Amino acid sequence: MEIGIKVAPHHVEWKTLLQVAEVADEAEVFYQFWNFDHFYPINSDTNGPCLEAWVTLTGIAQATSRIRIGCMVNGVHYRHPAVLANMASALDIVSEARFELGLGAGWNELESGAYGIELGSLKERFDRFDEALTIVTSLLTQEKTSFTGEYFTLKDARNEPKGPQQPLPICIGGTGEKRTLRSVARYASHWNLPICEDQMFKQKYDVLKQHCETAGTDIEDIKVSTHVFIEEETQASSVISEVHHQNQLGIHQSILYFQPPINMKQVELLTEALTSEFH
Repeated sequence: MEIGIKVAPHHVEWKTLLQVAEVADEAEVFYQFWNFDHFYPINSDTNGPCLEAWVTLTGIAQATSRIRIGCMVNGVHYRHPAVLANMASALDIVSEARFELGLGAGWNELESGAYGIELGSLKERFDRFDEALTIVTSLLTQEKTSFTGEYFTLKDARNEPKGPQQPLPICIGGTGEKRTLRSVARYASHWNLPICEDQMFKQKYDVLKQHCETAGTDIEDIKVSTHVFIEEETQASSVISEVHHQNQLGIHQSILYFQPPINMKQVELLTEALTSEFH
């Protein structure tokens, strides 16, 4: 069982975000630190501050030495997949093989529309996602990549140097049974279920298993994670109970997702309680 920690870079100062990452790096009970990929806050106050994901994650990579890092998850429509693959390889090098690439089709209409970044219909998002996954995985492993699709065209494209992790771990988040879980089976080593309800998890896992059988991949090779949402009033006992419950369900990584405002005292107290229980 793994325990991750996630702080979204919205409604938070950089200094606080960094402090949480440093606490997580020092506490061996935490396996991974996650942020998210948005330019606007995603809670009710969308007018608040939001730091960019890749820049903050790179800063965290330099400020830590043990904990694995990742973004849950990057919307592929925000960056050309060839650029994204280069960024991923570079961050894998900078973090000294502690990086995991989180990918998703994208969903936020507000920020996409505000920036003039085409999001498209649900079908278009997933058609583009399929192309992006093909391109990214090829650029991460092959010397040259050529590709002609509806959304992207590459000719003898290179990505050098590649990162030390071969293959680079890829996490895909979402629950869509037809497209998302099919992509997980084909491309991912990690599936993130954003919200875990017992019956829903079992149903989605069965669907993923079917996709794995079709793709000729082994579901046992795919890590499953979900969140434990931490509010201001959340008690350590309830967090410990939920982590145990998720583990019994078959979840491999429970991610403590701290909601703003971030209280460092709460982070420290929960870290102590989890260390006492699980380490």
